[in-house]
Amino acid sequence: MGFVEILDQTFTALQVPLAGVVSQFIIAIFILLVGFILAKILGRIVYKLLHSFEINNSINKLTRVSVAVEEIAGSFTTYFVCFVTIVMVLQQMGIATTILHMISAGVIIIIILSTFLGIKDFIPNAIAGLFIQREQMIKVGETIKVKGITGSVTDISLVETKLLTKTGDVVYVPNRAITKTEVIKIRQQSSRKKSKIRP
Repeated sequence: MGFVEILDQTFTALQVPLAGVVSQFIIAIFILLVGFILAKILGRIVYKLLHSFEINNSINKLTRVSVAVEEIAGSFTTYFVCFVTIVMVLQQMGIATTILHMISAGVIIIIILSTFLGIKDFIPNAIAGLFIQREQMIKVGETIKVKGITGSVTDISLVETKLLTKTGDVVYVPNRAITKTEVIKIRQQSSRKKSKIRP
């Protein structure tokens, strides 16, 4: 058997596996492109659908807390479809399931951490806000001094209280700070009497 015949047989033997790898790669690229485009489109559709129902405004009116639910839902949809697309691409390429499990675990950890960071300040302030409104510790229109800041209460939301100072500055005080520190009510009288509120 000559050298040319050996090369010919070797090339013939490699043709089938190489063709399979190339076709898998082309299909994987196609899935990736279509998936990312679809993710972007679906994210925009979810955002526009929620925006048409004015979800953000409804939540803001109910809780008096500015939460971008429409944007969050749209972004979540986009990232979720991208994640599913990447999983499909890895499966198409025949990559071991161990890598898929590692990626899934990483995504879950990121979601848990993001959720925790998002609510770690919200929950204590929301509880404090409910306590302030139930006990009527302070009311809109009163002038108070808290943490060295003096101002008129213009709004009490679920998580923060808005003060308007004499200089016209608007200060947002977390409700937890109001329940955990000393608050001085300044009565609007000629004698300027003060009353202290202790949490």
